[in-house]
Amino acid sequence: MSPMEKLRTVTEISRAVQELSLAGIRLRHPGATEEECLLRLAILKLGRELACRVYPQAARLEGL
Repeated sequence: MSPMEKLRTVTEISRAVQELSLAGIRLRHPGATEEECLLRLAILKLGRELACRVYPQAARLEGL
């Protein structure tokens, strides 16, 4: 595989993982807005403390 093919593959896998994560969040929180789902994803990826520093509105979310 060329370096460009490897980069493309890694990018595609990363996007797929993010979409699967968002799908799981949407299943667990069916009434959540898209913004809330993205904030929950940020908490999963960054940890609660850092996500709340970067996205102060994430502090209002419960259940994580």
